[in-house]
Amino acid sequence: MTEHKRLVLWGAGTGRALRAHWALAELGLDYESRPIQPRTGETKTLEYTALTARQKIPLLQDGTFTITESAAIIAYLSDTYASDENALMPRAAQERAKCLEWCFFIMTELDAGSLYVIRRHRYLSEIYGPAPDVCDSAAAYFGQQMRTVERQLAEDRPYLFGDRLTAADMLLATCLSWAVNYGVPVDPRAMAYNTRMTDRPAYRQAVVRNTPPKP
Repeated sequence: MTEHKRLVLWGAGTGRALRAHWALAELGLDYESRPIQPRTGETKTLEYTALTARQKIPLLQDGTFTITESAAIIAYLSDTYASDENALMPRAAQERAKCLEWCFFIMTELDAGSLYVIRRHRYLSEIYGPAPDVCDSAAAYFGQQMRTVERQLAEDRPYLFGDRLTAADMLLATCLSWAVNYGVPVDPRAMAYNTRMTDRPAYRQAVVRNTPPKP
């Protein structure tokens, strides 16, 4: 691995933090992990709040530069440290635009617009309030939006853009695993795709790095 000791990743234990660990592993980058978790008080310390007033994870430090949001972290790492062979964001303008289109779609419609709604009102109901009907509607909406994914995978391509892993795959795979954990139905083709993603050595490394330390 190439040494980049200035890289520090804050966050562990969530699917969104996993994405950042996964990108670092795919690019073969050394980094320091600060495995803080949400709702433990660790994101609300003065030290962390000075880095991001959002008090959310993950957050990447690269020297004096800081960036949050898992999709943005993946794009930054790829643009800054990837070679042409392992880039997670396409270099060509139109290909990059299509990848960004998929990233925005996954983050808005599948992640925040569907799965996180379920998380809020089923698994964090003590904070946000229970809303069974809202959760059912969010699961149904996820299924509707997955039609776009199923069409993209209909040609049995290994990744969303053919034979190469991109940031969009990493965002989608974590959403699919999230959906399975929540009991949201996933098409068999998408399940097979997700198995290919989670079988990648870098993904397995990321799972280990994303596991919070035992108390």
